[in-house]
Amino acid sequence: IAVFTPFEQRTGEEIDTVTDVNIKGTILCSKIFSREMIKKKSGKIINTASMYGVIPADKKIYGDSGRNSSEIYAATKAGVIQMTRYFAAYLGEYNIQVNAISPGGVFNNQKQVFVDNFLEKTPLGRMAYTDDLIGALCFLASDDSSYITGQNILIDGGFTLNQ
Repeated sequence: IAVFTPFEQRTGEEIDTVTDVNIKGTILCSKIFSREMIKKKSGKIINTASMYGVIPADKKIYGDSGRNSSEIYAATKAGVIQMTRYFAAYLGEYNIQVNAISPGGVFNNQKQVFVDNFLEKTPLGRMAYTDDLIGALCFLASDDSSYITGQNILIDGGFTLNQ
């Protein structure tokens, strides 16, 4: 979850909301889902982070869209990436793999100014669609990734290459 108010106007309630969903939610889901996996000595957890957990947002691409990426969103998504690593190490003895995907630039009816600015920085020259995430998710959920854990896969059309 994200908030879009300017940093200078961020409220404690907004910070708590984003933290509760992105951090606390990841911890609690990992705790609940891993219970059965521990018993079975097998399982896969795939977390959803963001490219903004790896790089800072470039506020110039947002223009006056009102959808500026927030510092708390970035901090919590970086936290998801770190928790992915932590849980991969913690749950590895039970043959539980924990990985994350970090989407970036997923099209969601953003204003054209944002889309144009985003495309200028994206080597693939387009925004992502939700279907673009499926391949990585299927791979991480499959036996083809049986020796991969603690990793974060960026799905951003190359946007982070320009940082």
